[in-house]
Amino acid sequence: MPRGGTAIMGIFEARNAFHSWNSWSKWCRKAYASPPMLPRYSADYRTIVWALLMPVFALTQYARPDLILYLSPVSFYLAMCAGIMAHNHNHCPTFKSRSVNGFFGCWLSVFYGYPTFAWIPTHNLNHHKLVNKAGDATITWRFTDRHNAFVAGTYFFVSAYYQSEPIKAYIRKARKSNRALFRQIVWQYVIWGGSHALLIALAVTLLGFFTGLKVWIFAFGLPAFFALWTMMFFNYVQHVHTDPWSAHNHSRSFTGKLLNFLMFNNGLHAAHHEQAGANWSTLWGLHAKIEGEIHPDLKQKSFWWFCAKSYLLAPIMPRFGTHQVGRAPFDSPTGDAGELKTDEVDAVESGVNAVMA
Repeated sequence: MPRGGTAIMGIFEARNAFHSWNSWSKWCRKAYASPPMLPRYSADYRTIVWALLMPVFALTQYARPDLILYLSPVSFYLAMCAGIMAHNHNHCPTFKSRSVNGFFGCWLSVFYGYPTFAWIPTHNLNHHKLVNKAGDATITWRFTDRHNAFVAGTYFFVSAYYQSEPIKAYIRKARKSNRALFRQIVWQYVIWGGSHALLIALAVTLLGFFTGLKVWIFAFGLPAFFALWTMMFFNYVQHVHTDPWSAHNHSRSFTGKLLNFLMFNNGLHAAHHEQAGANWSTLWGLHAKIEGEIHPDLKQKSFWWFCAKSYLLAPIMPRFGTHQVGRAPFDSPTGDAGELKTDEVDAVESGVNAVMA
C-alpha cells in the first residue's frame, strides 16, 4: 500500500480508537460517578461506616465473650444510632436506588430492634402532621402534663402501645390496597425476626445455651431495646411543654456540637420539623435561619445538663424544671381540644418508600 494510504488508514484507526475510548470513558463516568449504591449526600458516608461497625462490635462479643463489658456499651450506642439512621433514612432516603434503600432499611431493622417501616405510619404520616397535638400517637400529655423522671421513663411503654394502632392500620390497608408496599413490610418482618433467630442459634451453638443467650442479650437484645426506648425518650424531651401551635416553638432543640456529631444532628429538632425532608447534614444551616425566632428555653446547649435539671434538681427546686412555653398542645386556639383518638393513616408511599430517581 502506498505510504499515503498507510497514513490515511492510520488516521481512521486513530479516530476509531478515540471514539472507542470516548465511549468507554463516558460509560465509566456514568457507571462510577454516582452509582446507586453510593449515598445521595457525602455526609452519609459516615452513616455507612457507622452501619458497618454495628455487626463488627456485636459479633466480636460472640468470639470474645470476656470483652462484653467493654464492647456492649459500644453496641448500645450503635443500636441507638441505628434508630437515628432509620429516622433519617425514612425522611430522606440515603441512597439513589430504591432497592438499596430497601436493603439498608432491613439492615438497620436488625440493630434497631424493629422493622423500620414503622416510622412511616407513626412518625412521617402521624407525628409530623400533628406535632404533639390531639391525634398524635406520641403525645407527651396523654395522661398527665407533668414532666418528671417517672413520666419520661415510662413514656416508652405508653407511646409504644398507642403507636401500635397506626402500625396495624397501615399494614391492614397496605394488604388491601397496596400489595407492593405490603410485600416490603412482610419482608422486613421476615428479615428482622429471622436474623435474630439465627443470631440466637449461632450464639447458643458456639457458646452453649446460657452463655450464648447472655452474649446475644448484651450484643443485640438489650442494645435494640435501648434504641427503641431512647428514640421515644428523645421525642418526649423534644416536645414536652413546647407549643405545637407556634411557628418555631413546637420543638426543643439541643445544640451541643459533640452530641449532634454523635447523633447525626438529631438534637436540631425544630429545624428538622420545619424541613422534614432535608438531609440531616443540612440541619445546622436550617437551624441558623430560625434560631433567633425560637424561645430561649427551647434551645438547650447541653442534653445532659437538661436531664440533670429536669430529673435530679427539679423535684427539690422546681425552678429547674421545664414549664409550658406558649400555648399548651391541648389548648386549641379554636377552643376545641380535640379527641385523643389516634389520627388515621393511609398506606401511601412516604419517605424511603417514595420512588427515587
